[in-house]
Amino acid sequence: MTEDPVAAEPSHPTPVPATVPLLSQDFTGPTVTALRHRLAAAVAGAGLVGDAGYDFVLAVHELVTNAVRHGGGAGHLDLRRQDDVLICEVSDHGAAPGSLPVRLPAVDVAGGRGLWLAHQLADGLILASGLHGMTATVTVCLSPADGPDGGAVVTAAPAHADPAEDDER
Repeated sequence: MTEDPVAAEPSHPTPVPATVPLLSQDFTGPTVTALRHRLAAAVAGAGLVGDAGYDFVLAVHELVTNAVRHGGGAGHLDLRRQDDVLICEVSDHGAAPGSLPVRLPAVDVAGGRGLWLAHQLADGLILASGLHGMTATVTVCLSPADGPDGGAVVTAAPAHADPAEDDER
């Protein structure tokens, strides 16, 4: 009796993306500033520095302040790295309306720019409403680039492609 060559081959499982938790913390209004400092340190520690790092931290900060203001005064932040992507989830216990506008309001309207800013400053924005509240997730892709010493440094892909917009920040 001959052996089945396919059955004798070792199976090749699909690789699972490496996920590394970087920061997980509850927050309230009084702890927002300290959280932003911890977030900035964790983002820099993951290799996202300079303007790209600042933009990502600002995007997350907008989501955190929205959670405090509109989501019941408190929330939870989870930052992780999955392969070459930084993922930050901000959740709260607030009731979300049917749909949230992710657009720039009129210039004469005070506020209402947090989601729009987060969308502009990150590579991706996902909003999910559930039984226990709202979760906003922002992502940024990390990519290796040659540093001045020939070594690899981590930078982010540009959040937008229009160089004229860079002058407005």
